[in-house]
Amino acid sequence: MKGDKIYEDLSLIRRRSKRAFTAVTVIFILMLVYFWKIQIVDYKKYWEKSEENRIRRISLSPQRGLILDRDGNILAKNIASFKVSLVREKCEDLKASYTKISKLLRIDRKEIEERIQKYQSFQQFRPIVIKDNLTQTEVALIEGRKAEFPELILQTEPKRFYPYHTLAAHVLGYLQEISPRQLKSEAYQQYEIGDLIGKMGIEREYEDRLSGQKGLALEVVDSEGRVITEYNQKESTNGENIKLTLDLDIQKEVESILEKKEGVVVVMNAKSGEILAMASYPNFDPNRFINRFTPEQWMELVQDPDFPLENRAIRGLYSPGSLFKPLIAIGALDSNLISDQSSYFCSGRTLIYGHPFSCWFGPGHGRVNLYTGIKNSCNIYFYNVGKNLGIQKIADYARIFGFGSPTEIDLPGEKSGLVPDPEWKKRTRGEPWYLGETIPVSIGQGPLLATPLQVAVYTSIIANRGEKIIPHFFLTGSDSGDNSGKGKRTYVRPLSKEIDRSDFEKVIRGMWMAVNEQGTARAAMVKDFDVCGKTGTTQVVSTDTERKMEERGTKVGTHSWFSGFAPRRDPEVIVTIIIEYGGMGGSTAAPLAKNLFTLYKDKYVR
Repeated sequence: MKGDKIYEDLSLIRRRSKRAFTAVTVIFILMLVYFWKIQIVDYKKYWEKSEENRIRRISLSPQRGLILDRDGNILAKNIASFKVSLVREKCEDLKASYTKISKLLRIDRKEIEERIQKYQSFQQFRPIVIKDNLTQTEVALIEGRKAEFPELILQTEPKRFYPYHTLAAHVLGYLQEISPRQLKSEAYQQYEIGDLIGKMGIEREYEDRLSGQKGLALEVVDSEGRVITEYNQKESTNGENIKLTLDLDIQKEVESILEKKEGVVVVMNAKSGEILAMASYPNFDPNRFINRFTPEQWMELVQDPDFPLENRAIRGLYSPGSLFKPLIAIGALDSNLISDQSSYFCSGRTLIYGHPFSCWFGPGHGRVNLYTGIKNSCNIYFYNVGKNLGIQKIADYARIFGFGSPTEIDLPGEKSGLVPDPEWKKRTRGEPWYLGETIPVSIGQGPLLATPLQVAVYTSIIANRGEKIIPHFFLTGSDSGDNSGKGKRTYVRPLSKEIDRSDFEKVIRGMWMAVNEQGTARAAMVKDFDVCGKTGTTQVVSTDTERKMEERGTKVGTHSWFSGFAPRRDPEVIVTIIIEYGGMGGSTAAPLAKNLFTLYKDKYVR
């Protein structure tokens, strides 16, 4: 009809409008919540970020503690140095920065890329050291072009320096750049990319004492990274100075003795376990590690066929040879299997379990008892004593005297050696122990292996008539005054089995005769010092193999051993020497020991 009104259905529009209004309201509310969170809840986080745009945090490296010998001579100190680091966050074009920095500092571009790639997984704001030990010219270049290179940070860095170079290198150790894996560990949270930490020797063992605590400086910078002002927030704390038991004079003599000879020398205080000297050759100069290595340089060093980084004193494994004979004697005396007058006849050769065994002295020693057996190092005598003692008891006494276990010296990486017994052979080779295998072990050969330091400790147990000492280098620390290493330690301990003192006295008499009555160790004799000792000559191949090689014209060398103490009644010093492929112990190692006993006597005996 003409007058009727027509109403349009707007319900759909209203519903859509309502939904749109609701959506806008929700978005508005979310925006309000978000802005509230930023300004009220997270204000500190964003405030710190904004501050970081104008405040630069600079770590202040502490001076590493000095390492000194027992008389205060400095063995490791610090020298001033500069390093430059790159901050990826400040780079607009990282690859372009590589090229510019390479030209500025004359560094191979690939080397810079490898350095950055090594720490790629770390935050962009963390500085990565790209060059250290900068020259004055390089420092001036970087300082003069700060505005052009805002991504570079120049810092001072105390550098380690070893004034005596190779002297006591294996004892002192060296520093090396901390690895990415270590940086991610909880134990290394205080360190930063590029820091150098102890990786070997005393530097590693006492890293927590020597390293000190970093400080923090804050610099206010402008938008281009130029420093406006600076102020310190926290001073660094220098590391603790450490005094070692080493005697510089004796250490120098030891190094001189070993020069160009592969081997080890250990000189130790017989009562306290203080190491007066320790040297392993070939050696290295720890100053070589002052500058950061490329991977290629590092591989070249570790793959050196002479293994100069290996501390043979605690990691070299050798058959102790005839040095083991006094232990066999003590074990047999303690087990009541022999007396000091029990004797065997040595004709130079004997048949045991149907197999021929020889004495080192072809014509033979004739009738031999305990004293002449040790004095002349008669193999036939100890073959028979060892046969009666048996492998299990030999192994038990070897462990009592410290073989097969670390000495607990305060150096990392010490090896335990090997004491063979039937259980070991069954476990490792799946075979039973044969009786004939006991015979070579009786004279310190076969699968028996020990470190030179273990031999020195074993010698000290004999010298002290049954007391075991723990060898150590730590003497005192400048801060705490603690003279006992890492916490309180007892350096003198009883053996796990009590052995009658008279058994030690009998063996010591034989060792005294070996030096002072024309025995195998007579070249170690020192007038008025009553040296007691034992020589050893150990084969590196079997007798049959040696004979075959000599028939082909190849001469096979033997390792030369000496280990002993002085004086006899109240021992003060232990000297242990091994010269690899040095020949007979009496002609090579014993004369060298005489030099060291003489030096000790002249310096310490009044």
